[in-house]
Amino acid sequence: MKTILKYTDIEIAEENADKFDILYRELIKNNEVFNITSITDEKEVYLKHFADSLKGVDNFLDNSSVIEIGSGGGFPSVPIMIERPDLKFTLVESTGKKCKYLEKLRDILHLNCEIINARAEELGRKKEYREKFDLSTARAVARLNTLCEYCLPLVKTGGKFIAYKGSADDEVKQAENAVEILGGKITSVKKYFLGEERMSRTIVEIEKIKNTPDLYPRGRGLERKKPL
Repeated sequence: MKTILKYTDIEIAEENADKFDILYRELIKNNEVFNITSITDEKEVYLKHFADSLKGVDNFLDNSSVIEIGSGGGFPSVPIMIERPDLKFTLVESTGKKCKYLEKLRDILHLNCEIINARAEELGRKKEYREKFDLSTARAVARLNTLCEYCLPLVKTGGKFIAYKGSADDEVKQAENAVEILGGKITSVKKYFLGEERMSRTIVEIEKIKNTPDLYPRGRGLERKKPL
């Protein structure tokens, strides 16, 4: 059975509605300690965090292994895991206290995930993580050309990087060089609007068509300082 996610037009499994209420309560209860988000109004959280995360749920292929970079408060990963228990997530977050919050959510909501306190540029050079995942994803972490260097080295050839962005026409254009160098190809740019404010959002899908050269990720902050 399906129902509609509160305050939105998004269909979810009826048995998951309570889980989103629990997620909202945990976010508010823990926000001050873990510094998760500046958005705390219930309707805004449902729209700007939950609904926005679920807008890309169909981009995640069945039974995929997914690595999320810069998980923060768990968006898009946690709403997607609630709705898609077939996916196995690895959440990568560099801030230790946010990892503790994600561990709490995992235990309360029985989520199918591993949580790693690390930086993406470090994992991308380790053979146990490099090119091991079907999919990677990130939301509100960095500009797209920088994100590609964090995320594409972790994806298998034939896999995909799913990037959640705001209004992103310029970013997509500026990332074309990075995508090509890192072994990717932009295959989809999906634009949509959120809520009555009609906030402009974009989901960019990049297919990994060849192996990422050994040079990348470069590390030492070069992904941000000197994006490809």
